[in-house]
Amino acid sequence: MGTEAGARARGPVGRRVSGAGRLVRRQALGALVDDAAGSPLKRTMGVAQLTLLSVGATLGTGIFVVLGQAVPEAGPAIVVSFVLAGVTALFSALSYAELAGMIPGSGSSYSYAYATLGELVAWVCGWCLILEYGVSVAAVAVGWGQYVNELLHLTLGVTLPDSLSAPPGAGGTLNVPAALIVVLAMVVLLRGAKESAVANTVMVAVKIAALVMFCAVAFTAFRAGNFHPLFPLGAAGMSAGAASLFFSYIGFDAASTAGEEARDPQRDLPRAIILSLVLVTALYVLVAVAALGAMPWKEFAGTEATLSQVLVQAVGGGDLWPILLSIGAVVATTSVVLTVQYGQIRILFAMSRDGLVPPLFAKVHPRTGVPRANTVIVSAFIAVLAALVPLGSLADATSIGTLFAFMLVNLAVVLLRRRSPDAPRSFRVPLAPVIPLLGVGFCAYMLFSLGSDTWIAFGAWMAAGLVIYATYGIRHSRLGLQGLQPAGPAAPGQEHAA
Repeated sequence: MGTEAGARARGPVGRRVSGAGRLVRRQALGALVDDAAGSPLKRTMGVAQLTLLSVGATLGTGIFVVLGQAVPEAGPAIVVSFVLAGVTALFSALSYAELAGMIPGSGSSYSYAYATLGELVAWVCGWCLILEYGVSVAAVAVGWGQYVNELLHLTLGVTLPDSLSAPPGAGGTLNVPAALIVVLAMVVLLRGAKESAVANTVMVAVKIAALVMFCAVAFTAFRAGNFHPLFPLGAAGMSAGAASLFFSYIGFDAASTAGEEARDPQRDLPRAIILSLVLVTALYVLVAVAALGAMPWKEFAGTEATLSQVLVQAVGGGDLWPILLSIGAVVATTSVVLTVQYGQIRILFAMSRDGLVPPLFAKVHPRTGVPRANTVIVSAFIAVLAALVPLGSLADATSIGTLFAFMLVNLAVVLLRRRSPDAPRSFRVPLAPVIPLLGVGFCAYMLFSLGSDTWIAFGAWMAAGLVIYATYGIRHSRLGLQGLQPAGPAAPGQEHAA
């Protein structure tokens, strides 16, 4: 057991840090590794399960849900938007891979920021992750309800009334299906990580098959003229489309939240993160080309359950293909809800263990190895959000929180290369610091492509988070209670030193 771990067992030690020093105190890398090694969570996942966890959290959101809203922003250039968003995500994915191999805990980019940029920035990052994960689950749950309605219409000729399937502001009163899927995901998650991984594996297989089927059918109606002109709304439209579609890449980092439930995290986490992103990007671009080739871009405006409507309006041939596609979409979005909800719960678990949120979120059930109260509270919050907030607002809010978190991850790689150059790394970002700094630049570029309303909402969210940190987090911080303040880079083998 390292020095810090032993100090934790003995209770608060040393002197308290006062003033601005409290905001920049950092976790030592060794302490984070100790936390992961001594975690009460069960290690049940290999590289295949971790990869499918990331694919499950990512694949489906942008294609099945957001595509219909993004195409009118960019026109046929939406294909380029997917590539731009994917490249932006790739820079960050490489940084995630390096840090996940170094710090195999449940905190993801929150923990990476804590080790490099200090407690205040770590809190901001964690608060962004709460926005990213929690709000994206709600957004996908809204999309799930849209595809359920489409499936009911195709199979039974009925749809749920708007009062029960749309939120206020979108013609309804309460989005019951969206809340229902969040509750069902909670039930699965309460059973344990292993059981959740099995359910996710089945659902990922179904949604990949559904997307391959869509491409095969849509390409039979492909018209090259639908891509002329490629940039009808200019480069600004392409950038706006990429900023919106970045929402669809959220989730590849879900594997990093499973660091304490991976059997060999140093080896498997980097592989899972990169493999999942490459697979998802390839499928996204293929499906976008097929969809735009089958239906003119102006007809995407106002569509819900977009891919199903592409098959109905452009391909024809009865309801069989749209029905199969809608079934795949329902399964796909269920998988995203399950896996991203899982990630949200693990982020709060790590923040609670560090004392920045109440200890209730870190209590683990001894039989299932699941933070039960955490799971129920988070799921209830997301269910209410999904029932009451429209999809577009949720998607943009998720993108801005994610881009901030990704910028911090890229910066963390640069700082750790300088502060701890000899620390063990199972994966190294190539061409560092160039690649991480490009990641920062691309994220910043896409941030400023988002609308002013999104920035205002994000500012309000950050203000609320800073109030919570000032009134609770800074007073209950485990690092603060121990009086620990790493003074600089530790020598090799001394990462546990205070």
